[in-house]
Amino acid sequence: MIDIDKRFQEAAQYFWSDRSKQRNKQLLGGRSDAGQRASVTGGTQMSAFEALVSDVLIDAGLDRLHIKTRTSLELPGYYRPEKRWDLVVVSGETLVAAIEFKSQVGPSFGNNFNNRSEEAIGSASDIWVAFREGRFTTASAPFLGYFFLLEDCPRVWSPVRNREPYFQVDPVFAGEGNEKSVSVGVSYVSRYQVLCKRLVMERLYTASCLTLATNAKPTVVSHPAEDLSFKRFAAALQGHVVTFLGGIR
Repeated sequence: MIDIDKRFQEAAQYFWSDRSKQRNKQLLGGRSDAGQRASVTGGTQMSAFEALVSDVLIDAGLDRLHIKTRTSLELPGYYRPEKRWDLVVVSGETLVAAIEFKSQVGPSFGNNFNNRSEEAIGSASDIWVAFREGRFTTASAPFLGYFFLLEDCPRVWSPVRNREPYFQVDPVFAGEGNEKSVSVGVSYVSRYQVLCKRLVMERLYTASCLTLATNAKPTVVSHPAEDLSFKRFAAALQGHVVTFLGGIR
Protein backbone atom coordinates (compact mmCIF):
# COMPACT_ATOMS: atom_id res chain seq x y z
CA MET A 1 0.00 0.00 0.00
CA ILE A 2 1.18 3.52 -0.77
CA ASP A 3 1.74 5.94 2.10
CA ILE A 4 -0.07 8.74 0.29
CA ASP A 5 0.43 11.42 2.95
CA LYS A 6 4.20 10.87 3.12
CA ARG A 7 4.64 10.61 -0.64
CA PHE A 8 2.51 13.69 -1.25
CA GLN A 9 4.55 15.76 1.21
CA GLU A 10 7.76 14.62 -0.47
CA ALA A 11 6.37 15.48 -3.92
CA ALA A 12 5.42 18.99 -2.79
CA GLN A 13 8.91 19.52 -1.35
CA TYR A 14 10.47 18.28 -4.57
CA PHE A 15 8.36 20.80 -6.49
CA TRP A 16 10.03 23.69 -4.68
CA SER A 17 13.54 22.25 -4.66
CA ASP A 18 13.43 21.49 -8.37
CA ARG A 19 12.15 24.98 -9.20
CA SER A 20 15.04 26.46 -7.25
CA LYS A 21 17.53 24.14 -8.94
CA GLN A 22 16.27 25.03 -12.42
CA ARG A 23 16.39 28.74 -11.67
CA ASN A 24 19.96 28.56 -10.31
CA LYS A 25 21.09 26.44 -13.24
CA GLN A 26 19.83 28.95 -15.79
CA LEU A 27 21.19 31.91 -13.84
CA LEU A 28 24.65 30.32 -13.83
CA GLY A 29 24.33 29.55 -17.54
CA GLY A 30 23.34 33.12 -18.40
CA ARG A 31 20.02 32.12 -19.92
CA SER A 32 17.83 35.05 -20.98
CA ASP A 33 14.74 33.65 -19.24
CA ALA A 34 16.48 33.25 -15.90
CA GLY A 35 14.38 34.32 -12.94
CA GLN A 36 10.75 33.34 -12.27
CA ARG A 37 10.32 32.09 -15.83
CA ALA A 38 13.47 29.97 -15.53
CA SER A 39 11.96 27.80 -12.82
CA VAL A 40 8.91 27.19 -15.02
CA THR A 41 10.70 26.38 -18.28
CA GLY A 42 12.73 23.65 -16.57
CA GLY A 43 9.57 21.58 -16.79
CA THR A 44 10.30 18.80 -14.28
CA GLN A 45 8.98 20.19 -10.99
CA MET A 46 5.70 18.23 -11.19
CA SER A 47 7.44 14.91 -11.88
CA ALA A 48 7.20 13.69 -8.28
CA PHE A 49 3.43 14.17 -8.37
CA GLU A 50 3.32 12.32 -11.70
CA ALA A 51 5.32 9.46 -10.15
CA LEU A 52 2.92 9.29 -7.21
CA VAL A 53 -0.12 9.14 -9.49
CA SER A 54 1.64 6.46 -11.56
CA ASP A 55 2.09 4.36 -8.42
CA VAL A 56 -1.57 4.89 -7.52
CA LEU A 57 -2.49 3.53 -10.95
CA ILE A 58 -0.15 0.54 -10.59
CA ASP A 59 -1.53 -0.16 -7.11
CA ALA A 60 -4.99 -0.29 -8.70
CA GLY A 61 -3.77 -3.02 -11.06
CA LEU A 62 -2.54 -1.26 -14.21
CA ASP A 63 0.58 -2.34 -16.08
CA ARG A 64 3.38 0.20 -15.64
CA LEU A 65 4.10 0.05 -19.38
CA HIS A 66 0.66 1.50 -20.10
CA ILE A 67 1.40 4.69 -18.15
CA LYS A 68 3.17 7.49 -20.02
CA THR A 69 4.64 10.61 -18.38
CA ARG A 70 7.50 11.67 -20.65
CA THR A 71 6.88 10.50 -24.21
CA SER A 72 3.89 9.49 -26.36
CA LEU A 73 1.61 11.95 -24.56
CA GLU A 74 -0.21 13.34 -27.61
CA LEU A 75 -3.95 12.72 -27.89
CA PRO A 76 -6.18 13.81 -30.78
CA GLY A 77 -8.37 16.87 -30.45
CA TYR A 78 -11.29 18.32 -32.36
CA TYR A 79 -10.28 21.95 -32.73
CA ARG A 80 -6.60 21.02 -33.22
CA PRO A 81 -4.77 17.91 -34.44
CA GLU A 82 -3.44 16.88 -31.05
CA LYS A 83 -2.79 18.02 -27.50
CA ARG A 84 0.08 16.89 -25.28
CA TRP A 85 -1.17 15.85 -21.85
CA ASP A 86 1.04 15.38 -18.77
CA LEU A 87 0.09 11.78 -17.97
CA VAL A 88 -1.66 9.38 -20.31
CA VAL A 89 -2.81 5.80 -19.77
CA VAL A 90 -3.53 3.67 -22.83
CA SER A 91 -4.22 -0.03 -22.30
CA GLY A 92 -4.57 -2.01 -25.51
CA GLU A 93 -6.66 0.30 -27.69
CA THR A 94 -8.42 2.01 -24.78
CA LEU A 95 -7.66 5.49 -23.47
CA VAL A 96 -8.04 4.87 -19.75
CA ALA A 97 -6.97 8.23 -18.38
CA ALA A 98 -5.46 11.61 -19.23
CA ILE A 99 -4.30 13.99 -16.50
CA GLU A 100 -3.04 17.56 -16.41
CA PHE A 101 -0.59 18.75 -13.71
CA LYS A 102 -0.48 22.53 -13.39
CA SER A 103 0.85 25.04 -10.88
CA GLN A 104 1.00 28.74 -10.14
CA VAL A 105 3.38 30.66 -7.91
CA GLY A 106 3.82 34.37 -7.21
CA PRO A 107 4.29 37.16 -7.64
CA SER A 108 1.84 37.40 -10.58
CA PHE A 109 -1.54 35.73 -10.08
CA GLY A 110 -4.08 37.84 -12.02
CA ASN A 111 -3.45 37.09 -15.70
CA ASN A 112 -2.19 33.62 -14.87
CA PHE A 113 -5.50 32.68 -13.26
CA ASN A 114 -7.37 33.51 -16.46
CA ASN A 115 -4.77 31.66 -18.56
CA ARG A 116 -4.97 28.55 -16.39
CA SER A 117 -8.77 28.64 -16.50
CA GLU A 118 -8.82 28.89 -20.28
CA GLU A 119 -6.29 26.06 -20.63
CA ALA A 120 -8.25 23.72 -18.36
CA ILE A 121 -11.61 24.40 -19.98
CA GLY A 122 -10.23 24.31 -23.51
CA SER A 123 -8.27 21.08 -23.14
CA ALA A 124 -11.22 19.20 -21.69
CA SER A 125 -13.74 20.56 -24.19
CA ASP A 126 -11.43 19.66 -27.06
CA ILE A 127 -10.88 16.04 -26.06
CA TRP A 128 -14.55 15.38 -25.22
CA VAL A 129 -15.69 16.51 -28.67
CA ALA A 130 -12.91 14.38 -30.21
CA PHE A 131 -14.23 11.46 -28.15
CA ARG A 132 -17.77 12.12 -29.40
CA GLU A 133 -16.51 12.24 -32.99
CA GLY A 134 -14.89 8.80 -32.71
CA ARG A 135 -11.23 9.73 -32.51
CA PHE A 136 -10.80 7.00 -29.90
CA THR A 137 -11.50 3.36 -30.61
CA THR A 138 -13.49 2.65 -27.47
CA ALA A 139 -16.95 3.66 -26.33
CA SER A 140 -15.87 3.86 -22.68
CA ALA A 141 -15.25 7.40 -21.47
CA PRO A 142 -11.76 8.02 -20.11
CA PHE A 143 -10.91 9.48 -16.72
CA LEU A 144 -9.88 13.12 -17.13
CA GLY A 145 -8.01 14.54 -14.16
CA TYR A 146 -6.96 18.09 -13.28
CA PHE A 147 -4.29 18.53 -10.60
CA PHE A 148 -3.36 22.04 -9.50
CA LEU A 149 -0.78 23.30 -7.02
CA LEU A 150 -1.02 26.91 -5.84
CA GLU A 151 1.65 28.66 -3.80
CA ASP A 152 0.34 29.30 -0.30
CA CYS A 153 1.28 32.91 0.47
CA PRO A 154 -0.56 36.01 1.80
CA ARG A 155 -1.31 37.24 -1.74
CA VAL A 156 -3.57 34.28 -2.59
CA TRP A 157 -5.72 34.84 0.51
CA SER A 158 -6.36 38.56 -0.11
CA PRO A 159 -9.60 39.77 -1.78
CA VAL A 160 -9.26 40.46 -5.51
CA ARG A 161 -11.13 43.24 -7.25
CA ASN A 162 -13.61 42.40 -9.99
CA ARG A 163 -14.03 44.84 -12.86
CA GLU A 164 -17.68 45.16 -13.87
CA PRO A 165 -18.09 48.04 -16.34
CA TYR A 166 -21.33 46.61 -17.77
CA PHE A 167 -22.51 43.49 -15.96
CA GLN A 168 -22.04 41.96 -12.53
CA VAL A 169 -19.89 38.87 -12.10
CA ASP A 170 -21.28 35.58 -10.86
CA PRO A 171 -22.13 36.10 -7.14
CA VAL A 172 -19.79 33.27 -6.19
CA PHE A 173 -16.87 35.50 -7.21
CA ALA A 174 -18.20 38.63 -5.53
CA GLY A 175 -17.23 39.89 -2.11
CA GLU A 176 -18.55 42.83 -0.16
CA GLY A 177 -18.29 46.51 -1.06
CA ASN A 178 -18.50 48.38 -4.36
CA GLU A 179 -16.66 51.27 -5.95
CA LYS A 180 -18.20 52.41 -9.21
CA SER A 181 -17.42 49.69 -11.78
CA VAL A 182 -15.09 47.78 -9.43
CA SER A 183 -16.20 45.42 -6.67
CA VAL A 184 -14.19 43.64 -4.02
CA GLY A 185 -14.17 39.97 -4.93
CA VAL A 186 -12.98 36.73 -3.39
CA SER A 187 -9.37 35.58 -3.05
CA TYR A 188 -7.39 33.55 -5.59
CA VAL A 189 -7.76 30.53 -3.32
CA SER A 190 -11.54 30.88 -3.61
CA ARG A 191 -11.34 31.51 -7.35
CA TYR A 192 -9.34 28.35 -7.93
CA GLN A 193 -11.64 26.42 -5.63
CA VAL A 194 -14.65 27.49 -7.69
CA LEU A 195 -12.82 26.64 -10.91
CA CYS A 196 -11.83 23.14 -9.79
CA LYS A 197 -15.25 22.33 -8.36
CA ARG A 198 -17.09 23.54 -11.45
CA LEU A 199 -14.76 21.67 -13.82
CA VAL A 200 -16.02 18.48 -12.16
CA MET A 201 -19.61 19.63 -11.69
CA GLU A 202 -19.89 20.44 -15.41
CA ARG A 203 -18.30 17.06 -16.24
CA LEU A 204 -15.31 18.53 -18.01
CA TYR A 205 -13.07 16.53 -15.68
CA THR A 206 -13.81 13.36 -13.75
CA ALA A 207 -11.93 14.61 -10.69
CA SER A 208 -9.88 17.61 -9.66
CA CYS A 209 -7.34 18.26 -6.91
CA LEU A 210 -6.44 21.71 -5.54
CA THR A 211 -3.32 21.78 -3.36
CA LEU A 212 -1.76 24.70 -1.51
CA ALA A 213 1.92 24.53 -0.56
CA THR A 214 4.21 27.09 1.07
CA ASN A 215 7.59 27.86 -0.49
CA ALA A 216 9.50 26.70 2.56
CA LYS A 217 11.45 23.78 3.96
CA PRO A 218 9.57 21.95 5.18
CA THR A 219 6.70 23.01 2.96
CA VAL A 220 3.26 23.15 4.53
CA VAL A 221 0.68 21.39 2.38
CA SER A 222 -3.09 21.80 2.61
CA HIS A 223 -6.29 21.34 0.63
CA PRO A 224 -8.90 24.12 0.93
CA ALA A 225 -11.77 21.72 0.22
CA GLU A 226 -12.20 18.07 1.16
CA ASP A 227 -13.73 17.17 -2.20
CA LEU A 228 -10.62 18.61 -3.90
CA SER A 229 -8.12 16.69 -1.76
CA PHE A 230 -5.56 14.38 -3.30
CA LYS A 231 -6.93 11.39 -1.40
CA ARG A 232 -10.34 11.98 -2.97
CA PHE A 233 -8.69 12.45 -6.38
CA ALA A 234 -6.68 9.21 -5.99
CA ALA A 235 -9.74 7.26 -4.85
CA ALA A 236 -11.73 8.38 -7.91
CA LEU A 237 -8.85 7.43 -10.19
CA GLN A 238 -8.43 4.02 -8.59
CA GLY A 239 -12.17 3.39 -8.81
CA HIS A 240 -12.12 4.17 -12.53
CA VAL A 241 -9.20 1.79 -13.09
CA VAL A 242 -10.80 -1.02 -11.11
CA THR A 243 -14.01 -0.63 -13.15
CA PHE A 244 -12.02 -0.65 -16.39
CA LEU A 245 -10.01 -3.74 -15.45
CA GLY A 246 -13.16 -5.53 -14.29
CA GLY A 247 -14.70 -4.98 -17.70
CA ILE A 248 -11.87 -6.63 -19.62
CA ARG A 249 -11.44 -9.71 -17.43
